Amino acid sequence: MELVVLSGKGGTGKTTIATALCEINEKVVRVDCDVDAPNLYLYYDGEDIENRDFFKGKKATIDKYSCTECLKCEDICRFNAIKNLDIDKFSCEGCGACIHVCEHDAIKLEDEKTAQTFITKLDNGIISRAEMEIGSDGSGLLISDIRKNAKKFNVNNDLVIIDASPGIGCPVISSITGANMALIVTEPTKSGLEDLTRVVSLCSHFGIFTMVCINKCDINEEMSLKIKEFIKNENLKLVGEIPYDETVVKSINELKPITLYKDSIANKCIQNMWLNIKKLGGI
Repeated sequence: MELVVLSGKGGTGKTTIATALCEINEKVVRVDCDVDAPNLYLYYDGEDIENRDFFKGKKATIDKYSCTECLKCEDICRFNAIKNLDIDKFSCEGCGACIHVCEHDAIKLEDEKTAQTFITKLDNGIISRAEMEIGSDGSGLLISDIRKNAKKFNVNNDLVIIDASPGIGCPVISSITGANMALIVTEPTKSGLEDLTRVVSLCSHFGIFTMVCINKCDINEEMSLKIKEFIKNENLKLVGEIPYDETVVKSINELKPITLYKDSIANKCIQNMWLNIKKLGGI
């Protein structure tokens, strides 16, 4: 069973809630699919038991001993990645045009390392995560890879909770593909409702069972009502309403899951929300 936690934008409380849901369950596999800015692992003291290089795409390199400095490669490169016979790795798209015009085989395409993937062992499960290289792309393929890593280590078929990237782009599509259900975390603002609309549309396209949580629900009760109306019209399930709680700020600053703060209102609401998720999702 895979539950993916989504949000239309960053800052809605998605990771706080994903971390809390992980802590409520005794055994769970955590997957941090927000590979551009991973932070789920920061809440834990774990041991990296696997560390691999991830390669995606290729970059051109010039062998200056074979190069005759004809500059045909510079002329053909539409990305302006070759200047003074040096290749800008950030501009090179690995298209191979320079190879075709080089008459002396001085240019080759080499595999490009774009990320590092990790399996981190915890007391109650693992985290499958990655750290991208500066300026790298291909995060969709990387997310598919770390999800496969999680399945490889999930020998007991434990619940998988995925902390996805915010938005609706390629990383999010890679995060939800094949998941059983989605929990969208939104907030009661005009942009929150608009972002929620887009994420719901994406989940609907992929036919994933979708639930919604309104975080900081009491900061704008009028917008909360509008979000509830949208949820009702879309035949979605509202599984939780979490009021604003200063303790959440404290938990973030101290890098501790909100579930450790027993008097926290947010903690109690998330606990109740999990009961609703279990009932609706058949967990």
